[in-house]
Amino acid sequence: MVTRYEEDFKKSIVEMVKAGRRTNELAKEYGPSADSIRNWVKKYAPVNVNGELVSADELKKLRKELAILKEENEILKRASVLLAKH
Repeated sequence: MVTRYEEDFKKSIVEMVKAGRRTNELAKEYGPSADSIRNWVKKYAPVNVNGELVSADELKKLRKELAILKEENEILKRASVLLAKH
């Protein structure tokens, strides 16, 4: 059975790692595996994007949103060409 943890829980564990706690200790104390905790640390670590710090998770969401918007923009361009012909 896969255990799902709340985002707030994950972020609090990440904060503990940042404060110096070891992933193995936290895994024994709170339940998730040390590998999961390390993945959470990577997920919530800030990344410098054009001088702005964003989390890797937020960057992934923004890239997905950008891809959707580009696709929608392309559809609108094609529609405007078709409508201009009529």
